[in-house]
Amino acid sequence: MAKLTVEDLQLEGKKVLMRVDFNVPVKDGVVGDDNRIVAALPTIKYVLDHKGKAILFSHLGRIKKEEDKPGLSMRPVAEKLSNLLGKPVTFVPVTEGAQLEEAINKMADGDVLVVQNTRYEDVVNGEYVKRESGNDPELGKYWASLGDVFVNDAFGTAHRKHASNVGIATNMEGKAAAGFLMEKEIKFLGDAVDNPEHPFVAILGGAKVSDKIGVITNLLEKADKIIVGGGMAYTFKAAKGEKVGNSLVEKDKIEVAKDILAKAGDKLVLPVDDVVADKFANDANTKVVEGDIDDGWMGLDIGPKSVDLFKKVLADAKTVVWNGPMGVFEMENFAKGTLEVGKFLGTLTDATTIVGGGDSTAAAKQLGIADKLTHISTGGGASLTYLEGKPLPGIVAISDK
Repeated sequence: MAKLTVEDLQLEGKKVLMRVDFNVPVKDGVVGDDNRIVAALPTIKYVLDHKGKAILFSHLGRIKKEEDKPGLSMRPVAEKLSNLLGKPVTFVPVTEGAQLEEAINKMADGDVLVVQNTRYEDVVNGEYVKRESGNDPELGKYWASLGDVFVNDAFGTAHRKHASNVGIATNMEGKAAAGFLMEKEIKFLGDAVDNPEHPFVAILGGAKVSDKIGVITNLLEKADKIIVGGGMAYTFKAAKGEKVGNSLVEKDKIEVAKDILAKAGDKLVLPVDDVVADKFANDANTKVVEGDIDDGWMGLDIGPKSVDLFKKVLADAKTVVWNGPMGVFEMENFAKGTLEVGKFLGTLTDATTIVGGGDSTAAAKQLGIADKLTHISTGGGASLTYLEGKPLPGIVAISDK
């Protein structure tokens, strides 16, 4: 890799600032899903094993007013991390000042400290000033001054230019490195986009074409086939002149969809049948239709013939990137298309299979196929930006080797 990694750094006795992605669900002071914390453990343990002092920064949720702060403290996250590591973790309830500096100066080699939610800095004296999420230069400089080296292991925020990732890194003068999780994301997503083994098939779902225009445009030049499912398929169907009933259509994107269809030729694979419903509800009346959808009905999932078609396209793929559900995955009656596609991906033992995005990841976990896939990306927005071929500020700021 062209960027420095944690293995390139001298860690013994060093204060190692680490940007992690601990943006996890917390309810009543208890962490609900610790996957993101677990994903960062290899890098944290590596720092500790090499006698570094791990000082962890992360955001948690969005803070726009003073009242948001108490419910978004990092304390429960620090407690969960302590359980996972099997050792004490110091939690500092502030993001700057003497209390934080003293706690860091007291650390021994192999100690772990969690700084309060970086987004506490977005609200100062009751004003929404976005010091963290606006990459305030003084804040990045201050945080960088607290340590000797910096490790960015938060791919989930790599598409954002924040003080806790870009700000710290730019003030580290050649001592900003990628953690193991970041390195893995760069390797798998980078290879998939820039150097895929062919046939390369992208599966794109989700509600809106507007969210994926950049991805489709970029991947048209690289992929052999692009499978389109989810709500965005109906904008393409409308662009082809098909009747789509009450299905979700972005009318202002129909011309864009027409352009994409013209450029794509047979590269773009759309559903050939749909599970339609008479209302947007799990208990709606449903039927499977091919072709036009009547008024009063809306497409909420791909039909069985589409599932078979998509499987046929995927059967000989060597690289597959999947981002977005095939239907309204959160409703059980419209989750089948997503689950069927996911289940088939788990059978492709000869292919590099990469999944990104919340619903696709949830489907992989629900099916128990996560360990059969090559890589599950930890960053939905970041992986989309990568698939668009755009530079990610959090990665650009990491020092080159």
